[in-house]
Amino acid sequence: MEVVIVPDAAAGGELIAEAMAALLRRKPDAVLGVATGSTPLPVYRALEAKVRAGQAEVGRARIAQLDEYVGLPAEHPESYRSVLRREVLEPLGIGADAFLGPDGAAEDVAAACAAYETALADAGGVDLQLLGIGTDGHIGFNEPCSSLASRTRIKTLTEQTRVDNARFFDGDIEQVPHHVITQGIGTILDARHLVLLATGEGKAEAVAATVEGPVAAVCPASALQLHPHATVVVDEAAASKLKLAGYFRHTFAAKPAWQGI
Repeated sequence: MEVVIVPDAAAGGELIAEAMAALLRRKPDAVLGVATGSTPLPVYRALEAKVRAGQAEVGRARIAQLDEYVGLPAEHPESYRSVLRREVLEPLGIGADAFLGPDGAAEDVAAACAAYETALADAGGVDLQLLGIGTDGHIGFNEPCSSLASRTRIKTLTEQTRVDNARFFDGDIEQVPHHVITQGIGTILDARHLVLLATGEGKAEAVAATVEGPVAAVCPASALQLHPHATVVVDEAAASKLKLAGYFRHTFAAKPAWQGI
C-alpha cells in the first residue's frame, strides 16, 4: 500500500485528478468508480478543471457508483444517483448513458444487487475506484465486521449514520432510509487501482488502523492491504497518528515523477 501525505485537501484532489487524467490518456473508455460525500469533491473539481483546460478527455469515460439508498426513486434529490449527476456527470459533461449504478428503487433488491455485479463485470471492471473512509474504518457502506469477501448487497444503516445523514433530509431522520445497496469489500477489491482519500483529524485513527493495523473486518478499509495497487492519500491532519509517516514521506519524495500514484 502506498501512502501519500499532502498538505491539504486541495493538493490531494489535484494528485488524484491527475491520476484519473493519466488513466484516461492511456485508456479513454476507462471505468472510474466514484464516491459521494464532501471528501471527494476536491477530486471532482480538479478533474473538471483539467477537462476544461483540455488536459483530460472524458468523452468515452464511464462512471460507476459505489452505493445507493434503498427505497428512494432515482430522481429523488438525495439519491446518490442524483448527487453524482450534480457533482460528477454534469460538471464533467458525461451523459447518463455512461453511468453504472444499482437500482435502489427495485422491488427485488437482491436481484438489483446481482444485476449491478453483472453490469460491472460486463463493463470490464472498475479501473480506478475512489474511496472515502468513515471514522470507524468503513468503506462504501461496509460497516465494521462486514465480510472481507462480500459482494454487492443490501446493508442496514446504523442509527448514527442515519442521524448524520439527516442533514440532507431537512434534518428529519424519519426521511433517511434504513437500508442501502453497497458494493461489497470483495467487489471493491476487484478494481484495478484503489485510491482512498482521507482528510481531517477525525479520520486519523481510522487511517492508522487501515494502513498500520492488522487486516481485520472490524476495520473494513484494512482490506486495502490485500490489494496489489492501493493508494492512500491523506492530509497532514489525517496522517497525524501514522507511526511511519516519516517513511511514507521519504518514499514518495524519492519516487520518479513519471510514475504517478
